[in-house]
Amino acid sequence: MRNYYQPEIEQMPREDMIKLQNQRLSSQVRRVYKNVPYYRNLMDQKGVTPNDIETIADLSKLPFLTKDDLREAYPYGMLAVPLEDAVRIQSTSGTTGRRVVAFYTQHDIDLWEDCCARAIVAAGGTKQDVVQVAYGYGLFTGGPGLNGGSHKLGSLTLPMSSGFTDRQLQFMSDLEATILCCTPSYAEFLAETIEESGLRDKIKLKAGIFGAEAWSGEMRARLEKKLGIKAYDIYGLTEITGPGVSFECSEQTGMHINEDHFIAEVIDPNTGEVLKDGEKGEIVFTCITKQAFPLIRYRTRDICVLSRSECSCGRTLVKMSRLMGRSDDMLIIRGVNVFPSQIETVLIEYGLSANYQLVIDRVKHADTLEVRVELTPEMFSDMVKGVEGRERELREKLKNMLGISAKVTLVAPKSIARSEGKAVRIIDNRKI
Repeated sequence: MRNYYQPEIEQMPREDMIKLQNQRLSSQVRRVYKNVPYYRNLMDQKGVTPNDIETIADLSKLPFLTKDDLREAYPYGMLAVPLEDAVRIQSTSGTTGRRVVAFYTQHDIDLWEDCCARAIVAAGGTKQDVVQVAYGYGLFTGGPGLNGGSHKLGSLTLPMSSGFTDRQLQFMSDLEATILCCTPSYAEFLAETIEESGLRDKIKLKAGIFGAEAWSGEMRARLEKKLGIKAYDIYGLTEITGPGVSFECSEQTGMHINEDHFIAEVIDPNTGEVLKDGEKGEIVFTCITKQAFPLIRYRTRDICVLSRSECSCGRTLVKMSRLMGRSDDMLIIRGVNVFPSQIETVLIEYGLSANYQLVIDRVKHADTLEVRVELTPEMFSDMVKGVEGRERELREKLKNMLGISAKVTLVAPKSIARSEGKAVRIIDNRKI
């Protein structure tokens, strides 16, 4: 039996979807040009006006937006509505101390929750299900997005947030949760704990909706076997809306993009040239329904492939593949975006050199981060007795910048291995 939350959209004929996108794109570009001086300046610099944008074929005429633009426009420079019309922010880390802040009107939240409800239904969710949301809440979009989608569907929602594993398992067992929403690494930790606690027979899960970090087909197979579920991928990013930009269906061969809200392009990350479907490149999104924070041609830096081949689930929405990497140096650790440049900023402000190494691992299904930092010769001679205190101070500064904890190890000058004169910056030992 095929289930859809909004079948009129999810099964919309291709020609009708293109007409809808054309109308919404033209209207959105005019509104953004009028209300967002920052983006109007970018369009003026490129010599393009709203009159030049009539259909999605004209998208390539528009300038790109990047995370650097969002940082430069922080906090209100990309806001497209009066501040009194915005009802919420969500946020993720920026590449320096300035965070990326996304604004939402109530209309934006309603549409976001619709997208997440589509994902839950695609995973087999109904009003009769109990949805356990173990993504983080607060500024992170994971918890609020799936929570809202579950409410829209009418499922009983367990707003657990992340952590507190004993409580997670108690509610999962006692309230007979049927759908689990969290990061794949936390799902694997829960699966291991369930097995160790002898609770497997009391768990009634049938599906999992996992995202916010990379996971492989092998990891999917392990989760499905250990939890007795079908595991579905979900994709999103705070800048665009949060989880629900795209979602996986029962075919599990890619994630359907909610094209009535987001137009997707894949470009060559080096030249900006738009690539054909099936070609690997960086995915770019244009928001055509968002009111408060409507980004146009936003470069995600995520690498993937688009496909419009017919899907057995009956949805006509274009699919994006699982992510195949990044076109920048961003790392995802415990669902949090981490840039080496953030760490360099902290080290320099602390008076250290930028000779460092990041060691990422996965211990008991949880990501770990160690920051190894070379001392300068002068600091090394002065700090031998005070290393632990300095490591503790630096650990707190890094946590404030990154939003996650990291182990800090101060090491002797020139002790970090170099290749052709350069330090090996990142060692990622995770076996996903």
